[in-house]
Amino acid sequence: MASTITTNSIHSPSNASRLSSLYLSRNRISPNNVLFKTPSQSLLATKAKRFAFSPFPENRKSLVAKTLSFPGWTQQIRLTSSVVVKAAADAEGHAEPAKSFGERFPALVTGFFFFTWYFLNVIFNILNKKVYNYFPYPYFVSVVHLLVGVVYCLVSWGVGLPKRAPIDKELLALLTPVAFCHALGHVMSNVSFAAVAVSFTHTIKALEPFFSAAASQFVLGHQIPLSLWLSLAPVVIGVSVASLTELSFNWTGFISAMISNIAFTYRSIYSKKAMTGMDSTNVYAYISIIALLVCIPPAVLIEGPQLMQHGFRDAIAKVGLVKFLSDLFWIGMFYHLYNQVSQIYDN
Repeated sequence: MASTITTNSIHSPSNASRLSSLYLSRNRISPNNVLFKTPSQSLLATKAKRFAFSPFPENRKSLVAKTLSFPGWTQQIRLTSSVVVKAAADAEGHAEPAKSFGERFPALVTGFFFFTWYFLNVIFNILNKKVYNYFPYPYFVSVVHLLVGVVYCLVSWGVGLPKRAPIDKELLALLTPVAFCHALGHVMSNVSFAAVAVSFTHTIKALEPFFSAAASQFVLGHQIPLSLWLSLAPVVIGVSVASLTELSFNWTGFISAMISNIAFTYRSIYSKKAMTGMDSTNVYAYISIIALLVCIPPAVLIEGPQLMQHGFRDAIAKVGLVKFLSDLFWIGMFYHLYNQVSQIYDN
């Protein structure tokens, strides 16, 4: 049994239980004007017209629509259950999580951390050398660097950014060698900064990759390929030439920088052995606290008497109390920040 609607371009062949196809003339109605709903609902065309297929009874439970075909058009709309299942899964929250900014742009994140570290390091070195020009006490200044960082960490813990991670005897035993090497390398770097030009100290510290490779092979037992040793040869030769031609060269600055290289190399070795599940911010906070306790005794013994006699008085006379304290604070802050950024990036 078929029925024809008075509109000339619409024909609907049908039976009482099944609607197989709906033929619409493309000259009259476009696909965007047709909305197919569930069997319990009606077929709607444009807002101006509503087509009701009266030959069917109101109760059409057996009505099934598989395909809407439009003669003369290339597309077919197929209603499949897979689309419904996928939509339901998305609605229930089972869709794949969106990637973070770091996962989408890893090179950009790496560049940001590198630039931030480099910028903070440069500012620290400039301010640090200015302080040594009127206050040549590297042991005490090293203590100030760590003290400012420790205060920063304590304040951060106090406000819960980050939340302080608990530490036990086992973790303390793992971090103590790392902190000791960190303290030794830091103090020796400052002794070198105070004795020679900053550029010369950093030239000597460029040998640190060579010391790391040597320690990896002869201490940890890792086989270093010949190609890596050959790639480090220009660095060793360049540092040697720079040392011979350096106008500010002295043995105190040179030996201190070399000791710093060795200390930081062993710090890296012990850091690998002390890998924990603790976040980098908390780890560096504990390292700073232990390193501060290590640095205080030699500073008091070596420079304490001189500082009490004339060290503080001479510095205040040259630049004033406010600038003296301000310079010490800012070099400590920049020192802590550039090391903190380095720890975050390494993790």
